[in-house]
Amino acid sequence: MLFGGAAGGGKSYAQLIDAFLYAVKYPFSKQLILRRTLPELEKSLIRVSLGLFDSRIYRYNASKHTGTFANGSIIDFGYCDRENDVFRYQSAEYDVIRFDELTHFTEDMYVYLISRIRGVNDYPKQIKSSTNPGGVGHSWVKARFIDVCSGGFYSDENGTRQFIPAKVGDNSFLMKNDKGYLKRLKRLGEKDRRALLYGDWDIFDGQYFGEFRRSIHVIKPFIIPGHWKRYFTMDYGLDMFAGYFIAVDTFGKAYVYREIYKPNLIISKAAKEIIDASEKDVSVYYAPPDLYNRRQDTGKSVAEIFSEYGILLTKSENNRVQGWYNLKEWLMPYEDETGAVTANLVIFENCTNLIRTLPALTYDSTNPNDVAVTPHEITHAPDALRYFVAGRPAPAAKAQLQEDEENYDRQLENFINF
Repeated sequence: MLFGGAAGGGKSYAQLIDAFLYAVKYPFSKQLILRRTLPELEKSLIRVSLGLFDSRIYRYNASKHTGTFANGSIIDFGYCDRENDVFRYQSAEYDVIRFDELTHFTEDMYVYLISRIRGVNDYPKQIKSSTNPGGVGHSWVKARFIDVCSGGFYSDENGTRQFIPAKVGDNSFLMKNDKGYLKRLKRLGEKDRRALLYGDWDIFDGQYFGEFRRSIHVIKPFIIPGHWKRYFTMDYGLDMFAGYFIAVDTFGKAYVYREIYKPNLIISKAAKEIIDASEKDVSVYYAPPDLYNRRQDTGKSVAEIFSEYGILLTKSENNRVQGWYNLKEWLMPYEDETGAVTANLVIFENCTNLIRTLPALTYDSTNPNDVAVTPHEITHAPDALRYFVAGRPAPAAKAQLQEDEENYDRQLENFINF
């Protein structure tokens, strides 16, 4: 479980109260509460627990960093300053392990310590974490909890995960007793404000598309009007075929409405995926220039083979820097005529891999104008989107009924003026 988001949401208190309740309910239970360094541990969790836990049933041993309850339950307070520190817990076993500020830990630390959850009793075995966005572990924590926990939950053969958003307004004690806290958060720079005030996981240091905001760019699906112009754009390779259907309305606003994201597809199977997913005529199929290179084994290009299946590709420009700049313009938030904040390109929430990878892109360390090409897995979907904006897609023509109504209104106005 991850309880994460805004600063001041009461995450550390929640951990300690939950640990207290578990210890009292399950006699002789064992829990481990972790921070990255010992000073952080002593100045936060240990200090707070001494004021929070009832001294009539709880004693803390400062030399061992262990709290003991009257019913035999224990809470160890530990830290992992370096990667090898996890091996200090190699022979330990716990019913519950709690990470405070999980994004301060590496994924290797987290995964290894999961193995310390074990025991012959029938107590529930849990890993409970709390954190703010940011830090060395931001990307892996986001991938493990936020990106996959649709509706807050995720389940597979390895177990279940739950993500509970933390908002500063949830902490009624803080709101009542420190009325200036919200004002201080609002005075932070945009990046820190979005992370600490709003608990926004789609922003971090080094992020290339700081314009991206899930609340603005991700929308619920709706039925695309028949007269909107439809496009398809792709990044093709055997490692991953990322393809996107995009509709453009009469004002030039783009809606990414369907996703194909599959590895190990030969060209014929990729073509079939496109055909099967196309419910309307597609005006243009955008593709990168390298798909026009002739292959040594067949003498044909990828584009030629796609054409044999009725998919005629249009070559997009592949100027990376200019393409990313153009995409930034499409993603730039603005207020529409109703005062609502939106962007010229939005994404249906069913396009999960694009939503996951686009905000994860970082600056190239050797060229800050470009996007880093590693990790390679997260570049496929954004590259496909870059080929779309590089193709200069045109808006849809207005529906005939709307044109007739406008012509009638114009003729009526001319008659009245005459």
